Amino acid sequence: MNCLRLEEVEERIEKACQRAGRKRREVLLLGASKGVTAGRLREFFQCGLLTFGESRVQEFLKKHQELVGLSIDWHFIGNLQSNKVKYVIDKVSLIHSLDRDSLLEELQKRVSVLGKVQEVLIEVNVGGEETKGGVEPEGLKAFFERCMAQKNLKVLGLMCIPPYRENPKDVRPYFAKLRRLKEELESEFLVSLPHLSMGMSHDFEVAIEEGATIVRIGTLLFGVRA
Repeated sequence: MNCLRLEEVEERIEKACQRAGRKRREVLLLGASKGVTAGRLREFFQCGLLTFGESRVQEFLKKHQELVGLSIDWHFIGNLQSNKVKYVIDKVSLIHSLDRDSLLEELQKRVSVLGKVQEVLIEVNVGGEETKGGVEPEGLKAFFERCMAQKNLKVLGLMCIPPYRENPKDVRPYFAKLRRLKEELESEFLVSLPHLSMGMSHDFEVAIEEGATIVRIGTLLFGVRA
């Protein structure tokens, strides 16, 4: 059943890529695994899903320990409190939710001690929703400049969680907005930002059509809302 679910999602990703004139390899499927047991993650890993994204530090640390023998590519995709940074930076390859100066400073401090470079995405609040994190679009360039000044952090792109809409097509303007913001940063700062983390179970096909390189799928894969 797990492998079948994965195959079905893979097929939908493939078709969305075809519609957009893109290669399947341009899109990373991330299993948004909040609330999913380590045992089920092991089963999906055996089916071929290699990347998982966690949103809660304590839950992540427990799973990381239980699955330590597997070569899982762990990402952190949820709101990250500054006082929890020290627990995750040596365990995740990519943090999707950098959105404020206090987190930026804590990441730089902790990562520099380890002598490594942490790859991050800047989360943007494309819908202007008070209940969601993310840098406001009008403050993105200034925040990006501050990120660029940190020696031990490397920004690879942007992430967003757009407002929910019943019809996934109605979310398209938000995904297009994130893509434009990325392109503006690339143009102004003469950098390459390879990633757009956008799209979840409800709207990932539209996100792919608008340029997503990472889609965060929970419900469709695991049967739980992640």
